[in-house]
Amino acid sequence: MERDDLPTLRALGFKDEELRALGLWDVPTGDPTSLAEAYIRRSKRSDDLATLRAHVRDVCRTAAADGMAIRHLWFEQRSASKAHVRREEFEKATAAVLGGLSKTLYVWKMDRLSRRGMGAVGLLLDEFEKRAARLVSATEGLDSSQRGARMVIAFLSERAREEAADIALRTKAGGDAHKAEGRWPGGVVPFGLRCPKGTGKLEHDPEEYPTARRIAEALLNGDTPAEIAEALNSERIKTRKGKQWRAQTIIHLAQSPSWAGLIPDRERAKDEFGNPLDKWHRGGNPLMGPDGHPVQAGQGVITFAERELILSKFAARSRPGTAIGNRTRGIRKAATILTGVLRCPHCKGPMGNGGRNYRCIARTNQGPSVCEGVATMRARADEAIAVLWINHILSLSPDSPTIQGIARRWLAYEDPAKEARKRAVSAALENAASRELRLKKEFFIGGNMSEADYEFLRSELSVQITGLKAELAELSQEADLSPLMDPEALADLWSVAGIEGQRALLQAALKSVTLLPPKSKGDRTPILDRLDPDWRDASDNPAKEAAWEAWHKSTRDAA
Repeated sequence: MERDDLPTLRALGFKDEELRALGLWDVPTGDPTSLAEAYIRRSKRSDDLATLRAHVRDVCRTAAADGMAIRHLWFEQRSASKAHVRREEFEKATAAVLGGLSKTLYVWKMDRLSRRGMGAVGLLLDEFEKRAARLVSATEGLDSSQRGARMVIAFLSERAREEAADIALRTKAGGDAHKAEGRWPGGVVPFGLRCPKGTGKLEHDPEEYPTARRIAEALLNGDTPAEIAEALNSERIKTRKGKQWRAQTIIHLAQSPSWAGLIPDRERAKDEFGNPLDKWHRGGNPLMGPDGHPVQAGQGVITFAERELILSKFAARSRPGTAIGNRTRGIRKAATILTGVLRCPHCKGPMGNGGRNYRCIARTNQGPSVCEGVATMRARADEAIAVLWINHILSLSPDSPTIQGIARRWLAYEDPAKEARKRAVSAALENAASRELRLKKEFFIGGNMSEADYEFLRSELSVQITGLKAELAELSQEADLSPLMDPEALADLWSVAGIEGQRALLQAALKSVTLLPPKSKGDRTPILDRLDPDWRDASDNPAKEAAWEAWHKSTRDAA
């Protein structure tokens, strides 16, 4: 009959002869007062097997000197300072004592037992005391059953707790410093990239990068994550773990700053009491350096500008206040230009995509008793609204709020990275200004800083603030409005925008457009005369003919 802990002892590298010498070979029997549990904890990987075997020998020698036999040796590698980390082997060791299988728990050193302070250790000692059991530290010579030992254990437990806090602080400081220098912080590397050992930098993975870049280009083209996943699965292309692709997998990939080769600044998850957990929320934002630029960790599958463009496409297909990553359904990819702005003349409600036509949603969903409804062919309505939009824009002055709004909206759609950069620089400038104010308070009011230190820090901050102001001024320059003043350029702008771009251009100038009902069955009234737009800026149009000519020319060239 073998001991239950024999596989653990052999895994630690003990030979059978040494186990016999240590009293860890035979199955222990006898009265619980002569039996003991031994708990060995490996706190870090630098504790190799030789070190752990030395811990076991020390515990066995102490037990032998006390005339005790080790009933079971419990071993695990777990943190002893984090309340959310469950230590199964520790729980089994204490349960054996509390259950009466033995009366003693041996540890190599008190900080191997717990780093949570006397609050946790004290409760354990109370339970041991009720059962006439004891806790023994082999190297420190402490026995909880001895007079005065509990006070020493309390002191050592609190010291272990403070040491754990210091270790966490040093680890965080080191990690933050490495991230600020652009070193990969560790963890799972996004699909398509790898981090060679010892480099701290991301680079393209030769096997995964072609597929990863294909995913990126599909997202940039406006393909939905579900469409991309279906295409990859149909070609039997697997994920890194050999599984099928899912839309959510691709969304998480695109939202990760690391996929763009950037250092992530993720928010750490917390428990119900606000204590940090060893989990971080998905996605996150790029870590920004002192200059307001994202910190680069090496190569990425996409660039920062491409990431912003992809995220803007996600946002355009997400319901307000949810975003795709918020576990709710998103909006389907836009397939029509007028969805959202075209109105029914009877119920004044929205008209939606009916396949080849636009039709009243209320009539479709609720029946003719609610609205008699109206419908029109999509192709001719889309062509007509393009003519109306071009005519209207050409009628506006350059200082029109609509023109400026279109410029801003089109810039945000066409170059989301610039808008994101502008927001980041603005935030960095505000942060630098607040740091400058705190610096002045510390020097002039607090008086806790030498003049030399103040001048050095002030000059460094001034250089940062000057650079950020100059960059913000450059980013804030007015967009080029010339395409909105020329009929041919305006027609070209509309033609190349694509459906989502055309929707952005249209909604910047138009509140809504009502489709007037036909005068009779088979009414041949031109669709231009049946569309009644509600523009954000009303104006006469001095260039209708030029607009018509530009539009017809662009459509003929496209055909």
